[in-house]
Amino acid sequence: MVKQIHEKARQNLEDKTKLYEKQANKGRRKMIFEVGDQVWVHLRKERFPEERKSKLMPRVDGPFTITRRINDNAYQVDLQGKYTVSSSFNVSDLSPFIADEADLRTNPFQEGGDDMSMTKDTELEPEHVPELEL
Repeated sequence: MVKQIHEKARQNLEDKTKLYEKQANKGRRKMIFEVGDQVWVHLRKERFPEERKSKLMPRVDGPFTITRRINDNAYQVDLQGKYTVSSSFNVSDLSPFIADEADLRTNPFQEGGDDMSMTKDTELEPEHVPELEL
């Protein structure tokens, strides 16, 4: 009788643990990097206090190359002597670097076109405005 109660309690605990684990991992995606991949490094305040003095300073730096995979959650990154911290990072501090030809950030010095470019062919006719009677 007591063994049955213990077995039922253990089974209930296992079921609830699986349910909690499923709920906690619902929005997560597993990130696995390979040696040679390019990544962004998240500059946390605790680890990079000099790099995060101001709110306006960048929150990521890179791209850096992964030199060694310690396990699924930890990677060693080649910081190129830029920082004096340990070169091993948790996967939560790394983001994949996607090389793209087009720079998506706006450039304030970039020449822009005129929104209203008009040529002789496309000149607009003035609209007829009715005269008001007074």
